Amino acid sequence: MGRSLGTPEALAAEVAATGVGQGRAGAGPGSGRARGWRGLLPTNQLHWFSFKSQESTLAGQQAGDFLLRRRLRAVAGMAGTPGPDPPADGGGEARPAWDSKLQYLLSCVGFAVGLGNLWRFPYLCQTYGGGAFLIPYVVALAFEGIPLFHIELAVGQRLRRGSVGVWTAISPYLGGVGLGCFTVSFLVSLYYNTVLTWVLWYLLNSFQHPLPWSACPLDLNRTGLEQECRDSSPVSYFWYRRTLNVSADISDGGPVQWRLLLCLAVSWAVVYLCVIRGIETTGKAIYFTALFPYLVLTAFLVRGLTLPGAMQGLTYLFTPDLRVLQNPRVWLDAATQIFFSLSLAFGGHIAFASYNPPRNNCRRDAVSIALVNSMTSLYASVAVFSVLGFKAASDHGQCLDRNILHLINAFDLPEQSVSRDTYTAALVRLNASQPAQVAGLPLEACRLEDFLDKSASGTGLAFIVFTEAVLHMPGAPVWAVLFFAMLFSLGLSSMFGNMESIITPLLDLGVMPRRVPKEVLTGLACLLCFLMATCFTLRSGSYWLEIFDQYAAALNLILLAFFEVIGVVYVYGMKRFCDDVAWMTGRRPGFYWRATWKVVSPLLLLTIFVAYIALLASSPPHYKAWNPRYERFPSRQEKPYPGWVLAACALLSFLPTLWVPVVALGQLLARCREKTRDPPQDGRPKPRGGRAC
Repeated sequence: MGRSLGTPEALAAEVAATGVGQGRAGAGPGSGRARGWRGLLPTNQLHWFSFKSQESTLAGQQAGDFLLRRRLRAVAGMAGTPGPDPPADGGGEARPAWDSKLQYLLSCVGFAVGLGNLWRFPYLCQTYGGGAFLIPYVVALAFEGIPLFHIELAVGQRLRRGSVGVWTAISPYLGGVGLGCFTVSFLVSLYYNTVLTWVLWYLLNSFQHPLPWSACPLDLNRTGLEQECRDSSPVSYFWYRRTLNVSADISDGGPVQWRLLLCLAVSWAVVYLCVIRGIETTGKAIYFTALFPYLVLTAFLVRGLTLPGAMQGLTYLFTPDLRVLQNPRVWLDAATQIFFSLSLAFGGHIAFASYNPPRNNCRRDAVSIALVNSMTSLYASVAVFSVLGFKAASDHGQCLDRNILHLINAFDLPEQSVSRDTYTAALVRLNASQPAQVAGLPLEACRLEDFLDKSASGTGLAFIVFTEAVLHMPGAPVWAVLFFAMLFSLGLSSMFGNMESIITPLLDLGVMPRRVPKEVLTGLACLLCFLMATCFTLRSGSYWLEIFDQYAAALNLILLAFFEVIGVVYVYGMKRFCDDVAWMTGRRPGFYWRATWKVVSPLLLLTIFVAYIALLASSPPHYKAWNPRYERFPSRQEKPYPGWVLAACALLSFLPTLWVPVVALGQLLARCREKTRDPPQDGRPKPRGGRAC
């Protein structure tokens, strides 16, 4: 015990000579105890990751084996804390691999670039000072988004497992992080595919002329128009009544909407067919689902720039207002937008990276994909607001036409005597000569900026604002088909990542017997998701979808990402992780990466978490109901959530994260029981588990 351990090469030779690590009875490829010694030497002394795990069945154990193992741990400086030894195959079978690097990159881009890039980022830019919002956005991208993204790609590629397997391999106490990622992906998949259900319904209704949301339908007596539609608008009526048939209260669930249930079944069937064999099938579909949206965005951009009002829309979008940078909410929204836009902490990127060859430049991949994602958000903003600028100009012109008609009728002016260009001068002249009569007219305040301010985010942008804008475009049905086909494609590529986050951990954990085909496991997962998502097809389903969107992911993802950084930097070890990255990429991480991983990113995540909690506490949870009997209709009625709904919100807010302490506590108790049940024999300390208690 007192003599020098010698060089790593000599130790390796001694290990080979004594047979240490050649296996034990019952130790297979899934046993960390049978092959753990290779993970005990740091990479600058012995490239433990270059050895391939072997199956063996040698029974028995020599006392010298144990002593040599302890000496190896001493060299690593990690006695009692053996590092994970990632199998090359992920568990005994040949792990699937991407057909090409392009396939992998498109899959990651498709998972990251989703509906939020189209309907969330443009809204934030417009709300927070246009171009000024890009300042906190770039800061968050550099110090939060890219570093965290690099970690996920690196651990997935290095350990070649799904989220659960990766974090369990790093430390059994961190297994709850992987289960939390799995749970978040499952919950998000439920409502995300419901949005695709709505998109599919609109897509099917776009193959007709005129579009069904272009005019109000007749009432039951066929003597007039539907009152609810006349009080709101044809677009809003089609969305809230014809599509959702929404109730006026979340407690009023109502019956299942069968048309939505059928579309939901079709959506899940499409997802199943695309993910039936994992990356073998999604890798083929991703060429279309990832690239088609860019073609449609380009078509909308080219067409939008040729329409009147497009330049006003883009000018309004990107005109910087640096004063908004004093508002802390701007920085919070920028950080959360980066976080959710890159799909961090879902586990999908870890699963995708696990199918890469071990020696792949994951650093370059992380930077490239993150930049493509952000540039896509900017590109989508330009395309969207070029069209919304046209809509605002059209609405502004119609507003002027109504006011002109009032002036002509009230003052008996000749037709065509007042135009849109001369309206302001005519109004000033008439107001100077006959102010009392002008004051009595129902004139509207027609300001272009007010119409540009009416943009929305989320489903309001996709199914109301942009849908109405399409009506003003020549060839409206064609543009409607393209728009909703693009949305379906965007959502479908994101669902590939969500389902990979679910299926890969199930396969790695061996939930089903090996003889059960992957197609069956995938089908069962999709069927379970479909059955649970039927609650969103009720009349109150849209309210529940908003709850899932607001509470199931936000806080959980922030906390899980924080645990990911802590697990890699402070549990696995910064030096070991940098050694792994150097082996995979050929270059050690520089100061920027080490500083962000160790200090900046964890602090940012904690700050975001605290700010998010404070934001939720500052305003009581409420929802906006579509109620035709509301006195301010068509404005939506704000209502507080009932107590039982608040309980559901609280459960969703922390359910995935609860896996972290539960698994850690369970692991601690299991090791304590193991220590109590199997005390050390022959005076020798136990090789593992002693420090846990």
